[in-house]
Parts: sequence; structure tokens; C-alpha cells
Amino acid sequence: MRCRKNNSLIRLLLGSVLLALWLAATSAIRATDGKPPEGSAAWLAEHYTKHEYRIPMRDGIRLFTRVFLPKDDSQPWPIVLTRTPYSLKPYGTDNYSDTSGSFETLAKDTFILVTQDVRGRYGSEGDYVHVRPFSPNKGPKDTDESSDAWDTIDWLVKNVPGNNGKVGLFGISYPGFYASMGMIDSHPSLKAASPQAPISDWFVGDDLHHNGALFLSQNVGFFYHFAQRPNDPLHEEAQGFHFPTPDGYDFFLRMGSVAHSDTFCFKGCSPAWSEFLAHPAYDNWWQARNIRPHLKNVHCAVMTVGGWFDAEDLFGALETYRATERLNPGITNVLVMGPWAHGEWGRGAGDALGPISFHAKTAEFFREKIELPFFRHYLKGDTSYAVTEAQVFETGTDQWRRFDTWPPSSVSSRTLYFRPGGNLSFEAPTENGDAFDEYISDPAKPVPFTSEPSTGYPRSYPVEDQRFAASRPDVLVYETGPLDEDITFAGPLKATLHVSTTGTDADWVVKLIDVLPGDYPDPNPNPTGVRMGGYQQLVRGDVFRGRFRHGFDKPEPFQPSQVTPVEFTIPDIFHTFRSGHRVMVQVQSSWFPLVDRNPQTFVDIATAKPEDFRKAIQRVYRSRTSPSGLVVEVLPARKP
Repeated sequence: MRCRKNNSLIRLLLGSVLLALWLAATSAIRATDGKPPEGSAAWLAEHYTKHEYRIPMRDGIRLFTRVFLPKDDSQPWPIVLTRTPYSLKPYGTDNYSDTSGSFETLAKDTFILVTQDVRGRYGSEGDYVHVRPFSPNKGPKDTDESSDAWDTIDWLVKNVPGNNGKVGLFGISYPGFYASMGMIDSHPSLKAASPQAPISDWFVGDDLHHNGALFLSQNVGFFYHFAQRPNDPLHEEAQGFHFPTPDGYDFFLRMGSVAHSDTFCFKGCSPAWSEFLAHPAYDNWWQARNIRPHLKNVHCAVMTVGGWFDAEDLFGALETYRATERLNPGITNVLVMGPWAHGEWGRGAGDALGPISFHAKTAEFFREKIELPFFRHYLKGDTSYAVTEAQVFETGTDQWRRFDTWPPSSVSSRTLYFRPGGNLSFEAPTENGDAFDEYISDPAKPVPFTSEPSTGYPRSYPVEDQRFAASRPDVLVYETGPLDEDITFAGPLKATLHVSTTGTDADWVVKLIDVLPGDYPDPNPNPTGVRMGGYQQLVRGDVFRGRFRHGFDKPEPFQPSQVTPVEFTIPDIFHTFRSGHRVMVQVQSSWFPLVDRNPQTFVDIATAKPEDFRKAIQRVYRSRTSPSGLVVEVLPARKP
């Protein structure tokens, strides 16, 4: 009887194997005999011819440029240009690569697709400069990224066959910065530009610093890799930094002061990093790299794109939109914000971040229903596109919303005040005297920014569960009761603190958190075993280096134990706290190793010595005369 059962099992398994082999074989036959998969290198070669040019700039420097020209010559096609410091591999006119994300969407709709190595990178001549400053008073041979974009566009429309004379410009992150630069003093043929997660100001809010505080772990690996120069950069890959441990908290704590970062990490290979540390305040060097005052004479339609959970350039997207709106009245200037980490709208589905589901493929929707129609309208004359000032995703309820302004004109400012017993309330404090909460901030034991081991940053940390921080004695926690009804915050946040420190400098980290109810369902499937009941979802967090409370160019020490107001703006959110949830705010003085440690003494942090790092008692006041809280922009509930 057992033998019969075994024979039956063997026949069943053999049949399953044969079926799998047959399915694989038929799939291979379809792939071989039929059309290549859309977006593959073979598909791209079937529909486009690859050309490579070295385009001369006004000073004689030539920039390496790749052009994919549609084989369909039934009509002239518009050009879409991206300028990048990240290479155009694989080089060579016979070498194609798979397309993905936005490039695939555009390729399938037929555009002349152009990508260029910026000045001084890979195949392009000249010297590279990080976030090269805009030059408002250029002579005939003077250049910057704006003039290089202008010269490139001029050459393309005059020399690339089969173009219709209309150009679009877009890019994500650093290429987003080049898109912003390229729309200043717009070339007449530039009809549409889309800076996406663009850099706007590396000291105030993007990438390198937030409110003057250096973002450490997020940048060490990046700038080490960026600084590498292989012998054959067009074909060899640059090597990244080898971290001896996956535990970034331990690695950077052992490094000690950021003063040791060059000898500990870079070993002299990144002059840019040394330059950053040589400018500890918002001096002329940083101010020259602030693009916002220069976003003028923009004559094309602009669609700025960002992610609510972008850990790198959320500030840049919001500020680029605002500056473009302010300095170019009358143009079409729109904002798109989705529930994404850095650049994730340009690839993938965008249906979740970590354990937080958005219940829709938001990135696919953006590429097909927002980005492509934008370029089709302004470059191809498609009349089905409807201009919307702000098309933004509301997290919490997980839905796209449209507004005539951003923030919506109907919001009203209210303050969530810190109250006794860790309570958080819209009711102002009534306590007299020195009502406060306090903690000891120890630079030797900084508060971690994530519970995951990471030498950079986990992409999902902007929505990470904050229970690991709430349990620490050096983190203050304020919380509402369960909400009776939904409440929506739409727009920037503003931390308004009254604080004191026994040191002479301090960082202040403020985090807004959505506390899920205890019966909140776990994901299904749930491969990581996360428990969502009571999950403290980070909605927004930011840091302010206290020495800059009177201006980023005017660092000043704190007077020990003296009550001092500290106010700072935190980038926008659009989030609904559902009924039954709680609103929480956490306050702390370190966020390591995302942010470098403040010694808590008023010294140049870039040259701080071990003895400069000292414990300090931090107090946050919550009295009637010295209140502390978080100002939020409340959007009225929609009528049923």
C-alpha cells in the first residue's frame, strides 16, 4: 500500500515538473518568435536608433550627449532632455539598455529621448562643480548649468533630424537640479520642464543639511562613491566605500567627531567633503548655491514633483515650486506630491513604503496619468490635459486630491500645545511659573534615527515605527487621546518651542507621529512579522541646530539655563489622522547617525575635540508665558 502511494506521488511530481518545463519552453518560444518585451533593450533597438554626439558649448567645451531617435519618421517628434552627473552607461552606439519607469513610458509614446553627461562628468569635457552656482551676469563665453542647457537645446533643435522644435526637460534628484537650472532664462524651444526632487539649498533643507545640521550617514557613502575616478570611467564602475559593519550607529559613533570623517572615511579622496566642512555657517559659499532667488525668466510650463516621504529633497521640491510661482507670475506652474520615498515615482509601482500600504499603484498612476499627459500636452499638442495647480496625495486616507493653490486656501492655523502628563492639545496652557519637561542629552549615547542596522538610511525610515524612540528617557512624548473624528493637516508645520539647555548649543528634533489603534490589522502577507497595533508611524520629522535660531548666517551660543524661544518651519505634509488614531509629537536632541552629533558646546563642530562633547539637561517649557507646541494647518472636512 505504501509503495502504491509513493508511485502515485512520484507520478504527480514528475507531471508537475514536465508541466513547468513546457510552460517555460512556450514562454521562451513566444519571447524568441514574437516581439521583444516592451522596455527591453531589444525593444528599444527595434524602435529607436542610438546616436552619440559631443555638443559644443559657448566656451568650446564639448558635452557628451546620447540621442535615441525614433525609427517612426511619419511625423516630427518632440525632444525630452535629461542632464545628469550619473553617467550614460552603456556607452557606444551599438549598446542599448533596458528602459524603465518614466523613460519607458515616454519611449512607448514616441519622443526623441536625449540624455547628457553634465560638464566635467564621464564623457563630457570641462571641470565638474557640485551644484554649480548660477551666474546672473554672464559674458559671451561665461557658462553655468543654465547656459549649458540653453546651448544644448539650441544645438538639438538645429541638428537632430525629425524634431518638431519643441523640447521638454526633466530629471530626478541631482538631474532635477539641472532641470531647474535649465528652465532659468528659458530657451524659446523649451516648452515644458519638470524638476523632480530637485536640490534647492544644501544648507537649509536638502541632502547635506537640514536647518544647519549636517546629515551624516545619508551622505558619507554617496560623496565617497561620487568622488571616485576609475581609469576608464566610460566602462568601469566606481567603487563605493567599504563599511566594515552594517551597523552605522556603531560605525559612526566609533568615528567620533565629524572632524575625523576625512581620515576615517574619505582619506583625502573627496575635496568636496572637506569644502563642505570648511563652511560651518550659511556664508557666501552656501548662499551662492541657493537656486531659489534665481528661478526667474521661466517661460515654459513647469511641473515640480516630490515625495511626501523623500528623505533627501522634499524641501527642494516644495521650495522650487514656491519660488517659481513667486518669481514668474502668469506661467503654468503646478505641483505634484505623492506618497513616495526619494525618486520612487520614477520607477516601480508605488503601492507601499515599508509596512505602510497606499492601496494603489501611485507611481504607475503618476507616470501614465500625470507626467505623460503633461509632456504630451505641451510638446505634442494633446488637448485632453487639464491643468491642476496642485495634484497631491492625501496619506492616511490614501487618495489623490486636486487644489487651486498649495497649501489649500481653506486651511486654518492651529497649535498643538504640549501639556502636563505628556498630553497634546489644541487648548493653550494655563500653568504659571516654570512648567517644563526635561531630559539629559548625552552625545555619547545619542538617540538613533532608526531601529534598523544601516550605514546609510533605510528608505522607509520616514514612516518607521517610533516606539523604539518613545521608550527612551531622552525623548519627550506628547499625545492626544483617541480622535473622535478625522482631522487633516495640509501644509507646512512650525515648531514653536521655549527651551533651555545647560550647554551652549543644542539640536532640537521634532517629530509628528500617527499612532494607530491597537486593533489595526497587520499586513497580509506579512513577511517581516510587523505588528501594526499601536504602531507609531512617523509622518514628518526634522532637526534644527539651535545656534542658528537668529539666522543661518548668525550662529550664537545659548546662555546656559536661560529660557529661549526656538522656532523653525518643517516641510509640508498632507495627512489625515483617522478617528480612533492618536496624534503624537516627540522631541529629542539627537537623531544619530542620520544627523551628526552636536557637542552641546558652542564650538566649530567640524573641528570639535572629544572633550567638547558634554551631557546637557534640556528643558522644554509649557507654561502660559512660555508655551511650546507644533503649529499645523488644518483642512476643513469635506462635506458628505
